[in-house]
Amino acid sequence: MYFDSPGKENTAKTIELAVQAVKDYDIRHVVLATTTGYTAQCFPSLEGVTVVCVPHAYGFKEPGKNELSDETIQRLHEKGFLVYASSHALSGAERGITGKFGGVSPVEVIAHTLRFFGQGMKVCVEIAVMAADGGLIPPNIPILSIGGTGRGADTAVIMRAAHANHILDTKIDRILCKPLLP
Repeated sequence: MYFDSPGKENTAKTIELAVQAVKDYDIRHVVLATTTGYTAQCFPSLEGVTVVCVPHAYGFKEPGKNELSDETIQRLHEKGFLVYASSHALSGAERGITGKFGGVSPVEVIAHTLRFFGQGMKVCVEIAVMAADGGLIPPNIPILSIGGTGRGADTAVIMRAAHANHILDTKIDRILCKPLLP
């Protein structure tokens, strides 16, 4: 499915397509981006499916802070969801170095290449690699990853995430939905 434009208004349809794909392809692990908790709270609990919610890293906007409130994290845990915040796989320390000294890192080239397909595609790959690195999903098996552009969800893929130290082994098997780009 292609959405006419990116954004939060696509969240309900993205989740509907994702839930159907979990059933159709016997997916056991879902990773979803959630900055404020909105997307994660919209996603249903599915029996036998591990759901990993990945917010921005601590310090993304303010040192020592996360945009996902403690109350929201508690509500997600009550739904049976895991919440995992870590350095962003496609920026992290490298962005700090290039921001200070200039230039571009290979990881930033990967991120910009994924954005050819839209911001949500970059997010889908990044959060899946982060979840694999954190031991919350197994590497190299089909999982469903949900990302977005700004707020909400507008991109969903079935993919096989590799750990960051083998990121070029990551594979995207199916694109379920994404926005058309302006």
